Amino acid sequence: MSEPNGKQSVKIGEDETRQPQISPSPFRRYRTILFSILLVSAIGTFAFLTFLIETVPSFPIDLQITQAIQSIDFPLFDWLMRLISWPGFSPQSIIISLLIGLLFLVSGLRWESVTSLLAALVSGVTNELVKGLIQRPRPSIDLVDVFQVLNSYSFPSGHVMFYTTVFGFVWYVIYKLLKRSLIRSLLLTLIGIFILLVGISRIYLGQHWASDVLGAYLLGGFLLGGMILLYEGGKQRLVLHR
Repeated sequence: MSEPNGKQSVKIGEDETRQPQISPSPFRRYRTILFSILLVSAIGTFAFLTFLIETVPSFPIDLQITQAIQSIDFPLFDWLMRLISWPGFSPQSIIISLLIGLLFLVSGLRWESVTSLLAALVSGVTNELVKGLIQRPRPSIDLVDVFQVLNSYSFPSGHVMFYTTVFGFVWYVIYKLLKRSLIRSLLLTLIGIFILLVGISRIYLGQHWASDVLGAYLLGGFLLGGMILLYEGGKQRLVLHR
């Protein structure tokens, strides 16, 4: 209904304070699409690698990579590789997971605490399930130097999955919540290097093949992506209910 001056009248009961919905920016939509593509690519490549491992007895390149890495004769490198792998063994990995969750909790980051603990649980359970299904033997002492003989299966590497999923989530939280600073940059760099070097350390110590490590990065990356989606979705719901 129009007024005499030609202006449109407001209907009774209409919410004049309603704010128009803001559509996501093109950059955000592209980022979401790219994230989805990366997740699908990771799990697809992992499935293909698993198929190859199930059908091919061994990969010559695995042995070549191990021999090349183990040929590095430098005391500091040997110490570093042992140090990098140490947190991934039990009970260290359990204690570290609990400490991360506790640190988030005392910092007032309850949802981050819950998600980090869930990431550790999902990573461990998934790794054990896949290892039990594939049952790939670890590198033998007659082929490579083995730092310590382990009785569990080899594919995929539990260390790499744990570091990628749990420490990767910590990396993401620091990236999202901390303001840009030297401390933030140092933390992100150190955690990133830690995640990258654990794969090399598992090969150097003769406890995994390179394909075990690659599979763990792919599956761990997929789980990390899932944890990030869960974290962001849960965080938005918490904000809406405040």
